[in-house]
Amino acid sequence: MAATTPLRPKPIPPFLTIPPSTPSTKFTNLSFFSNPSDPTRKTASTRPNAKKKNPWLDPFDQGDDPEMEYGALFSDGKQEEDPRPPDNPDNPYGFLKFPMGYAVEIASLGLKVRGDVRRCCCVISGGVYENLLFFPAIQLIKDRYPGVQIDVVTSARGKQTYEMNKNVRWANEYDVDDHFPDPAEYTDMIGVLKNRYYDMILSSKLAGLGHASFLFMSSARDRVSYIYPNVNAAGAGLLLSETFTPDSMNLSEGGYNMYHQMIDWLGRPFRNVPRQPVPPLKVSVSRKLKEVVEAKYTSVGAVKGKYIVIHGIKSDSKASMQSRGDTDSLLPIEIWDEIASVISGLTPVFVIPHEKERENVEDVVGDDASIVFITTPGQLAALINDSAGVIATNTAAIQLAHAREKPSVALFCSDDKAKAFVPNPEEKKCAIISSKTGKLIDIDVEAVKTAVQIFSMPLAIA
Repeated sequence: MAATTPLRPKPIPPFLTIPPSTPSTKFTNLSFFSNPSDPTRKTASTRPNAKKKNPWLDPFDQGDDPEMEYGALFSDGKQEEDPRPPDNPDNPYGFLKFPMGYAVEIASLGLKVRGDVRRCCCVISGGVYENLLFFPAIQLIKDRYPGVQIDVVTSARGKQTYEMNKNVRWANEYDVDDHFPDPAEYTDMIGVLKNRYYDMILSSKLAGLGHASFLFMSSARDRVSYIYPNVNAAGAGLLLSETFTPDSMNLSEGGYNMYHQMIDWLGRPFRNVPRQPVPPLKVSVSRKLKEVVEAKYTSVGAVKGKYIVIHGIKSDSKASMQSRGDTDSLLPIEIWDEIASVISGLTPVFVIPHEKERENVEDVVGDDASIVFITTPGQLAALINDSAGVIATNTAAIQLAHAREKPSVALFCSDDKAKAFVPNPEEKKCAIISSKTGKLIDIDVEAVKTAVQIFSMPLAIA
């Protein structure tokens, strides 16, 4: 009988073997699976300044694998312009607006894997001042994601700000800060957001479970928002892709850099894309606005380039353009009259937010005072653009003067508010005057009179 050969085990295919020199990344990142006292233990590779992903979504997600190689589908660098054809203006049904995933031959899988953003929505809480300070973030999104279409959802007052921003496609009015919104308006806005198929939605409103649900129902791929810094944020992280916890309940108290956490996340480095620098605050003024405002200040006796804008007269009007982080930012007309009396060679133009204030200004300053009634931030920017400078309290006029590169004198109730809202005043040609008592009404008028002389110096030299 023939001898039988012993059975040999079949060789394991190479693609099923794991080389001993390359342990699984999934388990090397979890340090509690290995012995800490083992000297041969290799620590997990970490990236400095890398923010951990939302722990509510996956507590074991340690981020991208730094050793993974990407092919042509997962290309590095910034996204390319949108290859989809433009919308057909003659079609009332929006025939060419393909939903995400329904035009695979045009919007490829790489768009999702790379995290490209074709459509972005910004939900901004607050009024004119808060929306104005969000302009650098909008410009950063435009630079970071070429070809992106940016829409805004904000309050009625905040919507007026976006006539100065060319990067915004649509601005929708919706009271984000209303804790008990009308059901019809609430559901209608959710429908509007869902039908636009956003890739990313950003929100500056402090989110609890309710606002997080609103963002979640928009069906956006990336849902990014600030959350409450207390127990009210419970559950919000489950519905959001990225969250930021502010230092206080009032986000506006952060001043000029109130959105620094969101801006830092938006400009983060990604693969071969370096960190995106934060652009300065810039606004654009249309020719139509300039013509309307020029007719206004010409009718009161002011000449282009030879007047000073005075903004911050005490009033209960919503058009005062104050910041929510500094409610003590208006002065009575008596103090403004004392400041304007030392301006020589230039015409002081008093900006009133409501017509009922005209009589009060005329009683104090005189019937021949140059008074301009302006309520929108676009007209205020046009007025500042044609002026020689600005004297104002902490209102949107100060930020608009910096955006249009005009010299200014800013009056604050305290040094802390001045440092928060006007960082690096020398670069912005801004003279800061702060009250010593913490109340704006106690500001040193003599110091303001001395600072006002900077507007008349060039005329005296000439």
